[in-house]
Amino acid sequence: MAQQEMSFSWFSLLSLLLFKVFVSGVFSLNPNGSEYISAVGDPGMRSDSLRVAIEAWNQCNEVGEEAPKMGSPRAAECFDVLNSQKPGGNCSACTRVPPSLVHRVTEEDNLLGIGKSFDGLDKRALFNPDLYAAEKELYLGSKCQVDDKPNPWQFWMIMLKSGNMDTYAAKCPKNGHKVGPFGPPSQFPCFGKGCMNQPLIYHNYTYLQGPNETTLKGSFYGSWDLDSGLSQTSVNENMSYYSVTWQKELGQGSWIFHNVLKTSTKYPWLMLYLRSDATSGFSGGYHYETRGMSKIIPESPNFKVRFTLNVINGGGPNSQFYLMDMGSCWKNNGQPCNGDVTTDVTRYSEMILNPATPSWCKPDNPKLCPPYHTFPNGTRVHRSETSRFPYEAYHLYCAPGDGEHVEQPSVPCDPYSNPQPQEILQILPHPVWGEYGYPTTKGQGWIGDPKTWELDVGRLSQSLYFYQDPGTVPAKRKWSSIDLGTEIYRDANQVAEWTVSDFDILVPNKN
Repeated sequence: MAQQEMSFSWFSLLSLLLFKVFVSGVFSLNPNGSEYISAVGDPGMRSDSLRVAIEAWNQCNEVGEEAPKMGSPRAAECFDVLNSQKPGGNCSACTRVPPSLVHRVTEEDNLLGIGKSFDGLDKRALFNPDLYAAEKELYLGSKCQVDDKPNPWQFWMIMLKSGNMDTYAAKCPKNGHKVGPFGPPSQFPCFGKGCMNQPLIYHNYTYLQGPNETTLKGSFYGSWDLDSGLSQTSVNENMSYYSVTWQKELGQGSWIFHNVLKTSTKYPWLMLYLRSDATSGFSGGYHYETRGMSKIIPESPNFKVRFTLNVINGGGPNSQFYLMDMGSCWKNNGQPCNGDVTTDVTRYSEMILNPATPSWCKPDNPKLCPPYHTFPNGTRVHRSETSRFPYEAYHLYCAPGDGEHVEQPSVPCDPYSNPQPQEILQILPHPVWGEYGYPTTKGQGWIGDPKTWELDVGRLSQSLYFYQDPGTVPAKRKWSSIDLGTEIYRDANQVAEWTVSDFDILVPNKN
């Protein structure tokens, strides 16, 4: 889609309208007045002018190889609503012109792939699929960027990932170190050569719909099955599929993001998240310069996350549906990450909402428990204190593979599914999390129980256990990715469906 050209007068009007829309939304609607401000560019997803992008990763968070005729697996839709009706005064000429959308990203931009140059492309990336995707994200970000205080911002990020891994192809490093081919471990699905392919990504550009042309609606959708003959209205029974559709009424409420994810026999391990990533630097699990929606990086213990979630279909018993997933990165000595994948460590914490997910943290086998649990009052309890440690509050804990002083017994995290070592702490609904606004019983917030959540993620994340080398200064826990969505783990022909709206990250107002 070609970008529309505007006369100077239209451009001036658009600039004034955008200034009003974006600047007026800086302060979040909060019952505590100005105690908190929004850390995201579009507080509560309420701006008619949308910024959204999509990215796809293989098992080790790289590209590896582009899907045929799809270009690099990064795409964006960013548009401004040019509303001709002036907010005040007389403008009889304006009222005769209906609202229109000014798209900033063209179809040609979204189909850019290796071998095709664009402004700012590093020559070293031109024929390297991994580097090219990272550069393309920056390019799309430059077309979508909104100037703001304290930092500019770009877009919400839809993240796709497949857990397939061809161990004979030697594409994924082990804890950040390159390794050669090896026999297939049982935990990684792969149907043979090419099983780590990127998905098809199709795009329905947003336009005004409905009888009065007041409904904004668009989507991304696709499949990992490259020979599927996919159409948006027909999905074969044994075919992988995803779709994210966004919809909003002009001038009213929040965008509603409707998400669908379906696994298949060839692609039984799939992920779909909606993320608010850092607008610069690294984001969770991503060792390249990133772009996103979080113009202020939330830091423990002082931030909250608010959103409305409606789970329509859970995705089966192996769907690890994350009510809240936060990603950060710091070295085992507490220092911030610098892009060295051999010493950087990705840190994740996730609340799994699916009531079918069991606790693997057991008093008689504590290797999948964190060494300590800290209660809201600061009391710290070791996992060996069987009468006090809340084992049922944890699904699992796995330690970073390069930790030199990890308390035993322990289980190291999967060394292949990140470009660097990782540490993961997964929690379950339990009364110990109630003070932070999290679910306290299984089934709360699940199918048939839509909720608007306000989670004290900052306080909870400060209390959680993460490994550090003894005697080192505690890391500043800055969360460069805040997201929610599901990971369907090795379970074919399952369907998850949910909606997200009103998303916001709240940080203290220091003014």
